[in-house]
Amino acid sequence: MGEGLFQPLHLLLIIAIALLVFGTSKFAAVGKGLGEGIRNFKASMKDPEVEKKEEAKKDEEKKV
Repeated sequence: MGEGLFQPLHLLLIIAIALLVFGTSKFAAVGKGLGEGIRNFKASMKDPEVEKKEEAKKDEEKKV
């Protein structure tokens, strides 16, 4: 394979060591935080007009 630092076997070894050090609960928390961050980023990149329409729909649904 290719020479370099980020070979697949190296990455697996790094992940395995990190899993042993931090445990599975930390990895779950990191994954959750990363997912929320991506979701918030996508929401912030939306068109402001679309956001206003979505908020208006939510407000109407709450009133009903």
